[in-house]
Amino acid sequence: MKKTAGLILSLIVGLFIHNSVLAESIDKTIAQSSVNKSAISISVKDVSTGKAIYKLNEHQPKNPASTLKVITYSSALDTLGSDYEFKTELYKSTNNDLYLKLGADPFLARRHLKKIFKTAKNIYEPKNIYIDDYILDDVTWGEGWQWDDDLNPLMPKFGSYNIDDNMLEIVISPTQKGGPADIRVSEFYPVTFMNLVTTSDNTDIQISRNNSISPDVINVSGTIAKKTSRFIPVNNIRRYFVLRCDDAVKANKLGYYGKYTQKKLPEKNVYLVDTFAHSIKETSGAILKNSNNLVAETLFKVAGGKFVNNTGSLANSQKMLNNYFEKLELNAQNIKIVDGSGVSKNNLMTSDFMTEFLIKRYSDKDFVESLATAGEGTLSNRMLYFKNNLRAKTGTLSDISAIAGYITTRRGNTYAFDIMINDAKSKSQEKKSLEEYILRDIYTNY
Repeated sequence: MKKTAGLILSLIVGLFIHNSVLAESIDKTIAQSSVNKSAISISVKDVSTGKAIYKLNEHQPKNPASTLKVITYSSALDTLGSDYEFKTELYKSTNNDLYLKLGADPFLARRHLKKIFKTAKNIYEPKNIYIDDYILDDVTWGEGWQWDDDLNPLMPKFGSYNIDDNMLEIVISPTQKGGPADIRVSEFYPVTFMNLVTTSDNTDIQISRNNSISPDVINVSGTIAKKTSRFIPVNNIRRYFVLRCDDAVKANKLGYYGKYTQKKLPEKNVYLVDTFAHSIKETSGAILKNSNNLVAETLFKVAGGKFVNNTGSLANSQKMLNNYFEKLELNAQNIKIVDGSGVSKNNLMTSDFMTEFLIKRYSDKDFVESLATAGEGTLSNRMLYFKNNLRAKTGTLSDISAIAGYITTRRGNTYAFDIMINDAKSKSQEKKSLEEYILRDIYTNY
């Protein structure tokens, strides 16, 4: 009996010493970095027991950046189901009116609209073409998004009128050396260019816009050596969509020259002409591996609308999210989520909450495997040391870097982890390097 008790005591002491060595290793890694310790939040937990093996400021709310997507994506998928489709549908009424019912499809492109209206080529000279856009509200940018990032191609506006990634392609071509460049858009959209680009031996282009003064004037400056394209977010997504819709109608010679008015699809006296759909399954890689903000925001809002059986909005998405947390038995009192992508500086998360969430989701192997491993998506050039032993979602904003997911160590143990670094004084690469070194400590020592 004494031998057994002694053995148990030895195991406990050994485990304590081992945990202390790990903690010292991570503490030393942090101390040797340029990042202030108070700016870091870390939680590492055993997925089997839920026990924390390392923690630092784990209850201190910080901005999670795009790691938030693992939560908003999961809640949306839970609400919509794995068979959900984003549908764009064309209906005809008995009054010879056409109704285009939007599904806020984040993957919709010009060619899809042309295909839909091609089916209607026998419906000549429709009286009216209406657009049912009630699937989402008309708020096209997230709460707390940075106004000076409005030309960031990673942060386009989003809504019912999604098409072509809601991006405008600007084509810039050189002329004679020393002369002004030729600037135009690949698809017609009413913008004016302030052309300050000079033909030269190198290409260095800057694009800006002052929304408070002239949102439809694009300032383009710098030098150009060879033809190049730049993509910027469309300023008015409804206007761009209607123009592409008109292109599709004219390409199919429907003989319609009227307006495209907003109107809800009637419940009676209409029949389906054609539909085009994308599966929700396509959102997994776009959101969790490639961190696509447009897809994440659209999915989150569409799911919020489905949850209340009404128009999608942030408020309805937050109701859905709170219900999801209750289902998972998670206490969300100390977190704040105001968008679906993690772009907002108003989002707040604790690393303890994130690892609790990840433990709850670990039994869903499809979810785990949908996260990027080393060499994939946003980890294309990162974490290569871990090969297939890591599944994670990254997050990056100005002054912020984060990573959350699962790591299987050399000993075969699997842990849920969350690292958030909110530090304005260190460089982005310094923050990302620190994340990798911390994960190496975990991988090596546990």
